[in-house]
Amino acid sequence: MLRYAYIMMCVIALVTTAAHAQTKPVGSGPYPAIIEGDPGVPGHTIYRPEDLGPFNKNNPLPVFAWGNGACMNSNTFYAPFLAEIASQGFLVVAIGPYSAEGSSSGGGPGGGMMGGGIGGTKSSQLLEALDWATAENARKDSKYYQKLDPSKFAVAGHSCGGMQALEVSADPRISTTLAMDSGLFAGGLPKIGPPKTEAPKEGAPKLGGMRMALPTIGKDHLQKLHSPVVYIDGGKSDMAYPNGEDDFARIDKVPIAIAHLDGVGHGGTYMQPNGGEFGKVAVAWLKWQLKGDETAEKMFAGSDCGLCKDTKWKFEKKKMP
Repeated sequence: MLRYAYIMMCVIALVTTAAHAQTKPVGSGPYPAIIEGDPGVPGHTIYRPEDLGPFNKNNPLPVFAWGNGACMNSNTFYAPFLAEIASQGFLVVAIGPYSAEGSSSGGGPGGGMMGGGIGGTKSSQLLEALDWATAENARKDSKYYQKLDPSKFAVAGHSCGGMQALEVSADPRISTTLAMDSGLFAGGLPKIGPPKTEAPKEGAPKLGGMRMALPTIGKDHLQKLHSPVVYIDGGKSDMAYPNGEDDFARIDKVPIAIAHLDGVGHGGTYMQPNGGEFGKVAVAWLKWQLKGDETAEKMFAGSDCGLCKDTKWKFEKKKMP
């Protein structure tokens, strides 16, 4: 698990500088997205359609909460993926504070625009997103007044963030869960030996706080799931592959699917334009589960479903049409 944390820190550190230099992603959907902060939820970044005019009681925005890999307090790495979801008509509330100053705001790897700093985020921050969205939907002075549907609420995350999503999924308000490059550990979080006694090398990443941020739930927690769940990962080269496969085998009370995109590994396709293949599958799942979109349903439902026939993917499901 320390290896996983170190890898994710390195990956995010490498891509953050490039992400700052790029134009902010807007997604490919009918509602170009913007990225911003909100004083009502300062520990999170908002990805939403720039124009809120089309949304009302009859066409509300479902809410999607996101947790980051390595329990990072930054969502910069996932910006193309999250903006794609927002552009399809969702309100995305991602863990990690927004900063308009970009990389100048500091905070170490992952600092700056769209979230700053490395450290111990909490699973409960996903539920904070729903609490905030529920209040904003009811507040008459809010730009989101009667434009959201907090009863349609998805939690999701990458790796450690996926574990955070699974941890809060027992909450009765959760409509669906997306565990991406993730899965729980048998017996709870693996034990590690005592820390080394020698002083750390200068510039070495400090993993202790992040290690403590990982959810400690065991496989028995899966029996508390009450709504549909999908696992999406990078195939057998993904270090989370065996955990997700084991979760899939154990879950038998709710509709569940698992989709493996061989060859992309633990880093997924989040940084590709519009989130790449992961973006396509996640958007379709959300449209089906939160909007009842029958076209999106065809990617997963039926013996000839889209993912069933797509040779890039290995797809399995239970308790689903």
